Amino acid sequence: LGARKIVFVGTGPIGCSPSQRLQNKTGDCNVEPNYGSIRYNEGVNSLLEGMKSELGDLSYSFFDANTALTEYIQNPATYGFADVKAACCGLGDLNAKVACLPISSYCSNRKDHIFWDFYHPTEETSRLLTGTIFDGSRPHVYPVNLRQLAAL
Repeated sequence: LGARKIVFVGTGPIGCSPSQRLQNKTGDCNVEPNYGSIRYNEGVNSLLEGMKSELGDLSYSFFDANTALTEYIQNPATYGFADVKAACCGLGDLNAKVACLPISSYCSNRKDHIFWDFYHPTEETSRLLTGTIFDGSRPHVYPVNLRQLAAL
């Protein structure tokens, strides 16, 4: 391929999205998709480490969105969030039964929700994640962050 610097963003805790929580009677995170996300990220890390060993001059940054988002979900107040379960936009339980449409309910403060709709993060969540990709460290981003990767 010729690329010598790669940024890879891993999957987040898919089972904690409003759509997946809706499938769990308790409204808690759905364990199976989260396990799949963790295994996928482990596989990608193994692949990147193998490519680095094989190619030598490859540099990469892996962003573990699963770890970062799980932290936000487990410690919402630390990150300024009030609602970690419901979507900001949608209809029905957890605003996750019907997609975000012009007739949908919208939350009054988008900054206090992690999720915008079924699966996607709000702008505030994206802002925090982007800051972590650029300037974070282990366990969120490694072996280097994006700023360090660009300087190599």
